[in-house]
This record gives sequence, C-alpha cells and structure tokens, in this order.
Amino acid sequence: MLKLAINGCMGRMGQKITELALNDKDIKVVALIESADRPDVPATSFGLPVSRTLEAMKGADALIDFTLPEGTRAALKACRANKVAIVIGTTGLTAEDDVLVREASREIGIVKSSNMSIGVNVVFGLLRRSSELLKGYKVSITETHHVHKKDAPSGTAKTMAEVIEGMTKEKVADIASVREGEVVGYHKVTFESDVDTIEISHNAKTRAMFAEGALVAAKFLAGKKAGLFNMQEVLGLT
Repeated sequence: MLKLAINGCMGRMGQKITELALNDKDIKVVALIESADRPDVPATSFGLPVSRTLEAMKGADALIDFTLPEGTRAALKACRANKVAIVIGTTGLTAEDDVLVREASREIGIVKSSNMSIGVNVVFGLLRRSSELLKGYKVSITETHHVHKKDAPSGTAKTMAEVIEGMTKEKVADIASVREGEVVGYHKVTFESDVDTIEISHNAKTRAMFAEGALVAAKFLAGKKAGLFNMQEVLGLT
C-alpha cells in the first residue's frame, strides 16, 4: 500500500486529490500539509489532521505537490532530505527550478508534468504526430482558465508549444491566454494553411482528471529510488 502525503491540501487540487486518495484501497494518506502562511486553515480535512510543516511527510512513500513555485521548492528540498518521492503538478516553475528538480532526481524519484491528465497527454501525442505531418502550417494556441490561475501562458500551453517546436523546429509565437469565471481548463491548437484549418482541443470538465493522473504518477514512483519522469513515461505513451 502506498503511503501518501499531500502538500497544498486545502487548495482546489489538494482537496480533490485527498478525496480520491481516501477512496483508493491501494493508498493510505499519512499526511495532509498546508502552508503556514495560509490563513484560516482548519485543524482537520476529511477527518484527518492538517499539518503546517513539511516534516509531517516523514515516513511517506511519496508526496503530491500542487502549490506555488515557492511551495514546491520547499517541498522538493524536504523530500530530498527525507528520501520521499515527489509528484510535481505545480506550474510556473523557472529554469532554475528545473535544475533543482534534475539534481534532486539523482537521489529521489520525481514525476514532473505541466498536466497530469491522461487525456491531455494523449493530445500531446496527437500534436507530435500532427506537427510532423503539417509542416508549413501556421500554428496558434489558445488557453482559457479560471480567474484564480496566476501563471500565463499555462504550463500545458507551454508544453504544447514545446512539442510542436520539437517537430517543426519553428517557434510557436501565437499563444493567447484568457482568464474568466471558474473555467477548469480549455486548450485549443489551430493549424492553418491557405487551403484548410485543423483544430485539436481539450476541455477539462472537472479537476478530478488531474487528481486521478497525479495518483497514477505517485503509484508509478513506488519502488523507484531515483529518476526524473514525465506523464508520457508514466502512461507508457513514449
């Protein structure tokens, strides 16, 4: 049974991950953690105590982190010190953060992805193949999220652009970001030529799809002492 800690447990993603993990017979939630700087955090969530320190992760097999960049940096350092694997779903990380992740992956198992959704990772594969066949087409990306999302473009949109650029060797310069209402996440990639327009899109209906993927990633890390992986590798799509 996987012993799981959840960082950012009172956030939208943290709440959904906790809910699904508690209903998974192969997972035991051993720690719920929330930032000491966040006000009005209850003493318990889903009947479990909420800790304000990352030290609560001690003894866990893996920690899932959907927080902010500064929270992820602290979690990564604590996971490395306590030899706990980590699933990183936080977006907005810097190039310097990526260096820290790679260094830590020499000592602990890490899954890092801009999007944990199985469906979105299938879309990444479709974009890879489409970009290979549609060279010469003008490419644009539009992403829409809720008004609370701080980073723009989204990590998913950036990954989409990276996938396309890797195949076409051309920069995707047209990425539009929209923030409105409580939209979970909508991404559309448009390939346009003089003779036709092709669109590939993904609409996230609930956060459960991200939470489900994060739990799959945590289980994937079980028994892995070190290494850096993405969701394509977790799902066997590479």
